[in-house]
Amino acid sequence: MKNLFRTLYSLIYLFAVAFVVLAQQSPRGVTPEDYFSFEFISEPNISPDGKLVAYVLTRIDRAQNRRNSSIWMVATDGSRSAWQLTTSPQTSNAPRWSPDGKSLAFLSSRPDSTSAPTASPNPTAGPTPPAAAGAMSEQPGNQVYLLSMNGGEAKRITNLKNGVSLFRWSPDGTRLLVVSRKGPTDSRTGESKDRRDVRHYKNSSYKFNDTGWFDDRRSHLWVVDVKTGSARQITDGNDWNDSDPQWSPDGTRIAFVSNRTGKEYDENRNTDIWVINVDGSSSLTKISDHDEADNQPRWSPDGKWIAFTGELHDRDHPKIWLAPSAGGAPSVLAANGLDLIPGGLEWSDAGKSIYFETGVKGENHLFRVGVGNKSVTQVTSGPRAVRSVDFNFSSSRMVYLANDFKHLDDLYAADLNGRNERKLTNLNELLWKRLQLADVERFTYKSADDWDIDGFFVKPIGWQAEKRYPLVLSIHGGPAGQYGVDWYHEFQVYAAKGYAVLFTNPRGSTGYGQKFERGIVGEWGGKDFIDIMNGLDAALKRYPWIDQDRVGVTGGSYGGFMTNWIVGHTDRFKAAVTLRSLSNFISDDGTRDGAYGHSPDFGGDIFQKMDLYWDRSPLKYARKVKTPILILHSDNDYRVPIEQGEQWFRALKHFGVTTEIVFFPRENHNLTRTGEPKHLVESLNWQLYWFDRFLNGNNEAIPPDAK
Repeated sequence: MKNLFRTLYSLIYLFAVAFVVLAQQSPRGVTPEDYFSFEFISEPNISPDGKLVAYVLTRIDRAQNRRNSSIWMVATDGSRSAWQLTTSPQTSNAPRWSPDGKSLAFLSSRPDSTSAPTASPNPTAGPTPPAAAGAMSEQPGNQVYLLSMNGGEAKRITNLKNGVSLFRWSPDGTRLLVVSRKGPTDSRTGESKDRRDVRHYKNSSYKFNDTGWFDDRRSHLWVVDVKTGSARQITDGNDWNDSDPQWSPDGTRIAFVSNRTGKEYDENRNTDIWVINVDGSSSLTKISDHDEADNQPRWSPDGKWIAFTGELHDRDHPKIWLAPSAGGAPSVLAANGLDLIPGGLEWSDAGKSIYFETGVKGENHLFRVGVGNKSVTQVTSGPRAVRSVDFNFSSSRMVYLANDFKHLDDLYAADLNGRNERKLTNLNELLWKRLQLADVERFTYKSADDWDIDGFFVKPIGWQAEKRYPLVLSIHGGPAGQYGVDWYHEFQVYAAKGYAVLFTNPRGSTGYGQKFERGIVGEWGGKDFIDIMNGLDAALKRYPWIDQDRVGVTGGSYGGFMTNWIVGHTDRFKAAVTLRSLSNFISDDGTRDGAYGHSPDFGGDIFQKMDLYWDRSPLKYARKVKTPILILHSDNDYRVPIEQGEQWFRALKHFGVTTEIVFFPRENHNLTRTGEPKHLVESLNWQLYWFDRFLNGNNEAIPPDAK
């Protein structure tokens, strides 16, 4: 009998162990904390011979609460696994091959005891500030480093006082064209001992969400000798910035973008394309001819033409234009019937085509313009987002990043026509094997004007037909943006916690043409609201297993505005979470980084349309709110200032609404995209806490700060 019990005990123990092992191996849903394990790829750059790709790989250091980026390499034919090139504790990014393929330049802020040569003065543009040779603590920002493919340590090339934000190789590989900053305070002495911290402005633009409060430094262009490191400044000016410089094919001229009206800091948007000799000796030649924004100059391979994007009227979709590089002639359209927003322009080596990337109907893809007949052809396809394309025309290959609803970006190589695609990396592969990821379903419904609107729907993980589930409606920001088949961490987290997820592209979204996007004019809180609510009604009809008494709503920026607007106009939602949200248009337009920037959508500014601005402000309807609402806002949000969240919170408290507000220190408007990793994760956990409490009815739900 004892042997029998011993045998039974052994079998029970083995079954228990097997169950634990299987449970550990079974896929689970995505959590907010999985963000700490994600690997992010960016900035692919293909070698001149087309055989290798350098790229940036970013991982999260959870202990240090920071992102670490390093440069990696992989073969385009898949013959060799990826290997790491840079290992410095400081981040490395922006890898760029030299034209001969023998070295790789990149940006990094790593310390270097070896002093690079001091920038030489430019008699035509004023003195260049001396660099603090050897004093790395006085070298803010990134510098350009050069790594030989034959081995050895990276060598620092530039030594510009305010660092380098962007660089490009000259066609012959002997020089670098760099963008750096310079201002009057750079030439002052004694600043390190008694630095002024009082801010003084004369223009209406004095802060920007991503960079904070402006100083007196402006972005300009330098040409740097690769061998000696000597730098010569070729553009200057205290009232404008110069950006996106491009070498002419023969290396004698530079095209760049600048607003030379002198009114850039008073909300003027008239950037133009300019050309200057590489030595800075000639006067500027204006290439573009529009009164609105012109951008993205790209030289034709023969140097005779410059392609660029430009707008004829404020808030138009930019078109692709061609103008003679010598100037003096009107620009002409490069593509007929283009009704998308082109980015990442690139000429083919033969000059017969211009490639561009764009968002289109919930996806992101590469397109090609036939210069001869001005036709537009889609190159990549499929339910995914393709971006960061880099070309090697000599090998007829291109590389790009692509993701979908269930995968973060990976690197791919393909022929120029998009065929023979090969996946070059398998980032996050081990993590994906441990996770159960939700699919997205796409459907179309009718808007307020009988327009077709795209809706996207996610079932909860472990969905069972006989059960009823709560739903979270998410509204994207912008409103000039789009949802689709991209990767969305938060949607996977919602699905893993048992929520269905609905997201839509109402009027105002990009990817559907200018008429659709500009359909938002005069309609904030109007037909856009109807578009979104029609989508909810369509989803409830399409998926009858959704519990209509447990529907929540959330969104950030414009999505936060719409969340606030919705709860002031209907009580059908049982919970709401509003992020970086606008509540009062009148005070927002006087305090945000883009002063009076809502004028094109309202037909005038707050002084002309005061009643309309107040009518479309959610704050006006605070007394009608019944939905419990959580407010998440960032201390340093200059796009939608923190007072917007504060006004909304206090008004709701005043009218007895169940509400809480959470402030994130040191963060700006981009908290849920580029915020500190721990803050980004905590933001998601606050959302889960609120929905658990009010959609699931869990009165024991614990807020993140009480765990």
